[in-house]
Amino acid sequence: MTKRTFEDSRQEGGLHHRLAQLAGEWEGTTKTWFEPDKLADESPWRGTIRPVVGGRFVMHEYEGSMQGKPLSGVAIYGYHVDSDRFEMAWVDSFHTGTSILFSKAANESRGYNVLTSYEAPSGPPWGWRTEIQQPEPDRLIITHYNIIPDNTIPGGLEAKAVETVYRRKR
Repeated sequence: MTKRTFEDSRQEGGLHHRLAQLAGEWEGTTKTWFEPDKLADESPWRGTIRPVVGGRFVMHEYEGSMQGKPLSGVAIYGYHVDSDRFEMAWVDSFHTGTSILFSKAANESRGYNVLTSYEAPSGPPWGWRTEIQQPEPDRLIITHYNIIPDNTIPGGLEAKAVETVYRRKR
């Protein structure tokens, strides 16, 4: 059995090929929830996604606002061929503060879906899941979920925290 390579992954249908399809100029709306089912903000958003490091990764630079205040950030999305997993590094001027959020998850054939945790002001760490869907070439949905720690629920309770719905700029 031969091991998958980066060059194989760049071919049509490969995971790096699918990541490359995210490249472009995007605009849309981002919604934010601080409590389950209670919308806290809805704002216009702009983003640019471009391949970096010879197409091994794509970098998403974005800007918008949160409750009337400017917000900007950068995320690097990738697929680790040897480990067969998706990975992400994310920073922004609101959600991550001065930390870099690193996420990863095994490729389970469900699309781009990564998981991490972050320190809460008090109590145990919370989980954070990011999912990227491109249901059609000119539409992109990036959704982040909080995973509330709770010992009575395996894996905790998941609640939508941020959702960006983009359309490709023409």
